[in-house]
Formats: sequence, C-alpha cells, structure tokens
Amino acid sequence: MRLPGDYKRFADAYGPGDFADFISICHPHGYTEYSNLTGRMPGIIREYLQQDYDQGKAPVPCHPRHLFSMGGIGNGEKLFWITDPLDAPDTWRIAGSEDRGLRWFTFDGTLTEFLVSVLSGETAVPQVPDELLEEPVEFASSVPGPWVSVNVKTRPPVNTESIREWGRAHGYDVPFRGRVPLVVLEAWERAHPL
Repeated sequence: MRLPGDYKRFADAYGPGDFADFISICHPHGYTEYSNLTGRMPGIIREYLQQDYDQGKAPVPCHPRHLFSMGGIGNGEKLFWITDPLDAPDTWRIAGSEDRGLRWFTFDGTLTEFLVSVLSGETAVPQVPDELLEEPVEFASSVPGPWVSVNVKTRPPVNTESIREWGRAHGYDVPFRGRVPLVVLEAWERAHPL
C-alpha cells in the first residue's frame, strides 16, 4: 500500500515517538507491535472494527475496509487514515475513535495538517483534553537508548558430581544418575553464593 507523502516526510523527520506524551504516530520501524505501522496491529484492529460493524455494535465513519490504524491518542483511542480512494494516499482524511469505538471524529486533511491543527489548539478533538496544550508541546522519540553492558556475575561451570556429593554429605537423597533434584541445587547455591 502506498503511503501519503506528508507521512513519509514526517516519519523521516521524526521517527517513532509521541507528541506531548499523548499522541503517538505509528512508524515502519516502530519498536513494539503497537507502534509498528507495518506490523500486524493495523490488521487486528481492522478485524475488530469489522466484527463490531457486522454486529452493529459501533458506528464508524466509513466501511472498516477503508480504515487503516496509524496512531493513537491517550489511553487506547485510535487514529486512522480513511484510505478512500486507495490509490490516492495524499487525499486520505483522518479519523479517530474512543477506545471502545463509540465516539468518532473525522478531520478533512492530512496527518501533518491534523497534528498541527490539534497541537496548536485550532481544532478541538473530543479525545484530547484541553489541559494537554497548557504546557509547550514536545516530541519524545521512542528510539531505544544505546545498549549498555551490565556486569552480571556468573557461576563458573560446576561438576554435577560434586553437587551430588555435597548433597549426600548434607543429608539429601540424591540419585547417582539423572537430574540433580531442584531442592538440592537450590540448597547448594545458597551454600555457595557468588
């Protein structure tokens, strides 16, 4: 599926992350299945919408096959592209829903126009609290920090025969072959701390 040009520029410029710790936009290189635009979550969300649509449980602004989940607001609300027409991604509009899908809104514009309008306070969205804009809006990248080496104490290899002998000397019933019972291993480790 082709993606809107403004989204491609946005994804290149910002990468994965959140605005005001409240509005998240999925990214092709998202670090969790919930933030990965090309992962399985958009399809799963569409299936749930389709089930609700078929059962008449939740209103949607268009047929679920035209909704592609590409972000979230707050605690479970979803942002979608309305992908109609599919072959004209630069004309796609934005839709959003509550966590349970009962209240929807639509925005006649691109994703970046939506973000600018909402984060500047020009457009009020029911799922975005007024106090969100009381502080300066910042973008926080969700790129993981650099890998840091941690010193982990590891036990050098121990001959299981010596553990068996220790166990017998301390009154444990230890078989001569097979697995050393867990209770014996735990007792031996307590007696021989790192």
